[in-house]
Amino acid sequence: MKAPDREMAAALRENIANLTARQQAEAEKAPLSDRIADRITAFTGSMVFVALHLVIFGSWIVINLGWLPIVRPFDPSFVVLAMVASVEAIFLSTFVLISQNRMAAMADRRADLDLHVNLLTEHELTKLASIVSRIAERLGVDVTDPQFEEIHKDVEPTQVLDALDERRREQTLKR
Repeated sequence: MKAPDREMAAALRENIANLTARQQAEAEKAPLSDRIADRITAFTGSMVFVALHLVIFGSWIVINLGWLPIVRPFDPSFVVLAMVASVEAIFLSTFVLISQNRMAAMADRRADLDLHVNLLTEHELTKLASIVSRIAERLGVDVTDPQFEEIHKDVEPTQVLDALDERRREQTLKR
């Protein structure tokens, strides 16, 4: 076990292992088209891809400028090179968009989970505040802080979501 792992709580280590296993299982269950798009996107975002393009396009340019007398130019106007680069850009942008759409869907799921956990935490803290308040009353401790009174109010998730939606609509109308 590595040093940082020893310092982590067992529950945290278990959560990390469970989340990692789930991500791996979801990646394996992804449709073939998504897996292919992800692999292509990963490759095109690498330095190997950059180096490969430097060699290919650099050679193409050097050859067609006539700088290598041993090889005859085959695209002196560079029209074919421009067409190849354009078609490649179309396909690469499509693969990137497919990968981004999948990542956005995963981010939405994580955001939903975060919201759910935060709302549960808010609810639990409201209950704890109520218990602390009752303990303070029994001990004769004054807790008349207005902020503490606000903590006693349970947050209604649908009201929060409605308020967020309304704020977004207002922002959209201002644009």
